[in-house]
Amino acid sequence: MTGAARRTPPGRAGRLRLRHNLDVAVRGADLLEQKLRILRSEHEQLLRAEEAAALAWRDLLPEAETWLLRGLLLSGEGALDSAAAGIGPAGVTVHWTASMGVRHPAEVSLAVPARAPTAAAASNTALVHAEAAYRRALRAAGEYAVAHAAAELVGAEVIGTRHRVRALRRHWIPRLREELARADLALEQSEHEDAVRRRWAARAAADDRSAAE
Repeated sequence: MTGAARRTPPGRAGRLRLRHNLDVAVRGADLLEQKLRILRSEHEQLLRAEEAAALAWRDLLPEAETWLLRGLLLSGEGALDSAAAGIGPAGVTVHWTASMGVRHPAEVSLAVPARAPTAAAASNTALVHAEAAYRRALRAAGEYAVAHAAAELVGAEVIGTRHRVRALRRHWIPRLREELARADLALEQSEHEDAVRRRWAARAAADDRSAAE
């Protein structure tokens, strides 16, 4: 604030500048608090979505692992390699959105290719169930990743916005008000001194006229 005070011009111009800066700071704090309320609500929804997605993924993954273990016990690892050779890599597309200026992932699209018609079929039903279960688990993992990233990004903006509001309310606005009060007092004193000087000048002029008469 010391540097800002040195840059503030004296007199009415400086007071007007301080008043403008104070008004801007108060409006900015009000807008940031409104943004913070919206972001907090959005963050709470995202946290709930993240928790639900995590539960879904954690439920589906053990199911897929159980079917895989059964398939391996029935036909061995060679059967797994043969079954996996007929499936290509999955494609993942993340769709983004923005909440109060915060860009974050909104949803995910997963393209899991079907088994090629010419590929060898799984050697036992447990591996068939495992393939289907892993498809569901993969989608759940993608949804959880999106929900987690969105919650983290919006949560970080909540923290940053809260810090900015606190800086304005606790530091910048009080300092501007203090500086404005000093400027008001200095201007009042200056105007009082000017009025006293004018009265003295008027009295001296009147005395001179009386003496001349």
